[in-house]
Amino acid sequence: MIITTPKEFDHILSNLRDVDAESVFLVGCGSCATVAKTGGEPELLAAAAKLQEAGYTVLGHTVGTEITCNVGGTRSTIRKNAEVIREADAVIVFACGSGVQTVAEFVDVPVFPALDSVFLGAIVRQGEFSERCRMCGDCILDKTAGICPLTQCPKGLLNGPCGGMWDGMCEVIPDHECAHVRIQRRLEKQHRLQPISLPPKNYGVSLKPGHVNIRKPRVRKSLSDRSESGEKNTARTQGER
Repeated sequence: MIITTPKEFDHILSNLRDVDAESVFLVGCGSCATVAKTGGEPELLAAAAKLQEAGYTVLGHTVGTEITCNVGGTRSTIRKNAEVIREADAVIVFACGSGVQTVAEFVDVPVFPALDSVFLGAIVRQGEFSERCRMCGDCILDKTAGICPLTQCPKGLLNGPCGGMWDGMCEVIPDHECAHVRIQRRLEKQHRLQPISLPPKNYGVSLKPGHVNIRKPRVRKSLSDRSESGEKNTARTQGER
């Protein structure tokens, strides 16, 4: 789940002033932002009230039941509201960065984000979320007993504990147990007793922009793979575009 937090309202107003907007249309997200209570129906209604209080005309809003980053679903949503959106000076999107960009593909007026995307996380309980994945493209959870040191260690250390660990607790967040201590304990519980020493991660596999097509799978080559095959680093993998 993509975890989002609201931008400062003044930041949104500043964006609207920059384009001399007087009327806006609001787009929410029926999935992650609704669960995070940052982009569902109640949040859009609250934002509409604040915008109207600030002197803006809110022409309408939509949340829908689908995720905003679904290209087909968002295209359909924009088409259904096209007549109203054409009258707006700007569109404000209450979704993750992917959702904002998806909306922007189908709208000619300026599109502004109302949220910041902060991490990919898990729902601990209602209203509480915890980061779980950095989406590095080189998963090592098979070696670390299902605990990601990159996200669970504040220093992002691949191998640890660091010299600051004290009595099993984290140096940076003293009331948190060291992620590497947790990894070692879980490995021992699973009878995987050999100490782990992970090699440097291959960040070359997370080249941007990311793209996966399960209908027609193609493997994106890393820089090292390209080098070994004699390809130029600037060359794109065949069929990426």
